[in-house]
Amino acid sequence: MNWIKNVVRPKIRGLLAKRELPDNMWIKCPETGQMVFHRDLEANLFVIPGSDYHMRVAAPTRLKMLFDDGEYEKIEVDEVPLDPLKFRDQRRYTERLKEARTKTGLDDAVLLGAGKLNGMDTVAAVQDFAFLGGSLGMAAGEAIITGMRAAVDRANPFILFAAAGGARMQEGILSLMQMPRTTVGVQELREAKLPYVVVLTHPTTGGVTASYAMLGDVHVAEPGALIGFAGPRVIEQTIREKLPDGFQRAEYLLEHGMVDIVVHRHQLRDTLARLVSLLCNEKTLPPEEPETSVADEDPVEQEAEVDEDAPAEEPDGDETEPAETQS
Repeated sequence: MNWIKNVVRPKIRGLLAKRELPDNMWIKCPETGQMVFHRDLEANLFVIPGSDYHMRVAAPTRLKMLFDDGEYEKIEVDEVPLDPLKFRDQRRYTERLKEARTKTGLDDAVLLGAGKLNGMDTVAAVQDFAFLGGSLGMAAGEAIITGMRAAVDRANPFILFAAAGGARMQEGILSLMQMPRTTVGVQELREAKLPYVVVLTHPTTGGVTASYAMLGDVHVAEPGALIGFAGPRVIEQTIREKLPDGFQRAEYLLEHGMVDIVVHRHQLRDTLARLVSLLCNEKTLPPEEPETSVADEDPVEQEAEVDEDAPAEEPDGDETEPAETQS
């Protein structure tokens, strides 16, 4: 009786009980509602097969997708004050940071990495929208500047994947100060004559768009990415007019000259490798050859020119044979 009660019944209950599936087993397309198995979505670089919608990508995954064999060196960032303003709204700012760190596994919204891109040493920075909307705070600004200076120290090109809702309101003016700070970092890259390529992902808005995200040498955008300062809903409410279809999307900005190229995620890595290779080759072109002076010319040619211009020598005395000419 004990055997039936302790062994048989639990097994029967286990067979009849409903199995609880994880929430992330199936991913729903935000545009069409299509359900995609998470492993199929990951194998397709987080692009929905039917609608071609580009889903957001976590920062560590983005770096693995960029670098050769998915291997990269994480660049550490100096610590900054955690909550300088002691900010609190409905919750404490420190609680929000703790929750975001637990959710993403990141210290803040920007992750830095250095590795090989088609065999070329490259430094990259990725903003993770899952960390408080990828907002720009003191830690994120410090990370971007650290990445740019690491690229300068290593003489490597710098690639930035931008995804942010703007400045982090919980840090007030200290967050806004990161805009000029990161602009100075961009200037250091330019003074070192190093390529700076920006990849604009969905969404890139606010103070990030108003600073380092639009200061690159080349601006690449993923299809359908929302790129702008204020969102379209805010603009419509302000000007009280209907905006054009596709306003502030990557394709619209490409037509109006705000971005240089829109690239599908499947071709993004190869495109970035070609761009970086091209820009680095332009940087390392040999200097123009200086104009050759008379002293640098071939002495034989000089003598020949002198002999052609000089008058013929008169023979001395009884010499009747012609003078020998230099070859």
